[in-house]
Amino acid sequence: RSSCRASGGGLVQAGGSLRLSCEVSGFNLDRLNVGWFRQVPGKNREGLSCFRGSDGRTDYLRSVKGRFTISGDVAKNTVYLNMDGLKPEDTAVYYCGATRDLSDYCYADYWGKGTLVTVSS
Repeated sequence: RSSCRASGGGLVQAGGSLRLSCEVSGFNLDRLNVGWFRQVPGKNREGLSCFRGSDGRTDYLRSVKGRFTISGDVAKNTVYLNMDGLKPEDTAVYYCGATRDLSDYCYADYWGKGTLVTVSS
């Protein structure tokens, strides 16, 4: 069974940057699809970006493409989300999740606790 531990959230001003980290355990990263998701109270969790460890393929939600960059370090079994140009509407709890399904779909079967990102105006 895989688990994911997200970290790196915090308070940042609009226009600022943050780097989130997702440490994956249970399986090697090169056998996983790992994604970043976020959730605002009262709304559904939305997928932001996915990283496929087997070949480094990435995918992005349109609203964050160009501002957010996902990357992975197979040796550290860790996936990162660099977030630039943050906006107040990016405020949410950010989660990372993983699946052993290596298709092009961005979803997760295994989850960890989220990390809160707050963007002030």
